[in-house]
Amino acid sequence: MIDWFAYVQVAIAVLAGLFCLVRGFMGRKPDDFTLGATTVVEVLLLVQLVVALLAPGFGNVPSGNVLEFYTYLVSAIILLPLAGLWSLIERNKWSNIVLAIANLAVAVMVYRMLQIWAFQLA
Repeated sequence: MIDWFAYVQVAIAVLAGLFCLVRGFMGRKPDDFTLGATTVVEVLLLVQLVVALLAPGFGNVPSGNVLEFYTYLVSAIILLPLAGLWSLIERNKWSNIVLAIANLAVAVMVYRMLQIWAFQLA
């Protein structure tokens, strides 16, 4: 993991989560904006997957449990499309709340992945 990229991911996921939360509490149904914000977070996670796969080859090895790191990463990658699918099937204001919770959960998961990669001793 690259530190600055992880912090950017956390910030964008928090912003996307807050945006979806506000839209949900305004009573809005899921739209291109809320799904687009969630898609941006998903794309960043896919980039993080590529970075995590290539980083050890360049000497950036994880300091913590690799299995735990990839469990968080794969879970986060799966979580957002499931929340997006929920919002497409159940089109009401609560779907935006589900998207918000998923984005905020991903922010926490990415921060935990950074801790596992950089600050935790195996």
